[in-house]
Amino acid sequence: MKKKMISMMLCAAMTAAIAAGCGSKEADQAEAPATGADAEEGAEAPAENEEETEVSDGGTLVMATNAYFEPYEYYEGDQIVGIDAEMAAAVAEKLGMELKIEDMEFDSIIPAVNSGKADMGVAGMTVTEDRLVNVNFSNPYTTATQVIIVQEGSDITGEADLNGKMIGVQLGTTGDIYASDIEGAEIEQYNKGMDAVQALSNGMIDAVIIDNEPAKQFVSKAEGLKILEEEFVTEEYAIAFAKDNEELMEKVNAALDELIADGTIQSIIDKYITAE
Repeated sequence: MKKKMISMMLCAAMTAAIAAGCGSKEADQAEAPATGADAEEGAEAPAENEEETEVSDGGTLVMATNAYFEPYEYYEGDQIVGIDAEMAAAVAEKLGMELKIEDMEFDSIIPAVNSGKADMGVAGMTVTEDRLVNVNFSNPYTTATQVIIVQEGSDITGEADLNGKMIGVQLGTTGDIYASDIEGAEIEQYNKGMDAVQALSNGMIDAVIIDNEPAKQFVSKAEGLKILEEEFVTEEYAIAFAKDNEELMEKVNAALDELIADGTIQSIIDKYITAE
């Protein structure tokens, strides 16, 4: 995937403490390739002359994301917008920093954070025990649900009917993790959720497990698909940080707490998710 970068919310001045505490480290490691089981472990050292993503300086907050997850992060022209993008911009402004967003495959986000190529991972990322082995998470900023998408007329009416079915998921997501626990199911992994939905539309798979809000976006743009009423699982989204970057996590948590308390986070969510 071609990686793109945008700059948002440049503050005119910053303190020396922020400059020392919040920028990411210069790393000798490249992000690991998207390889499924190893996707969330630390990155391997890069080969000589391997191109690396620009890392942040003292006044820049680098956010790693996968910008194909509307309404949380997606492209409008060349700009990445969405709930996570605006929330991160608000956090950066609180910290007096410039936000830069790096777009990459979802399962490359944690390796990018751990290698120091990004300061934080913000991508509709759920807190799980497996991920907590490799990264720390901020306070949750919203809740979400996993749902099942099927074709109209499908004999799948809920989770109990997934046994023995072919299920599409986005590689490295919690949908991927949960689907692997379904007895007898065959799992097809895709780099983007939209690719899984397209495969469902084409009759190549029987169902897709994905987050509810992106699911609504995908279904609204594809004929003959529906979301099952039964929620698959409820989860919390948070921001991922390297284990050795607790100082930045504490600063971001303080900013998040303020933005939640003054209603900023909810107003951002309401802008992109309207009540039904």
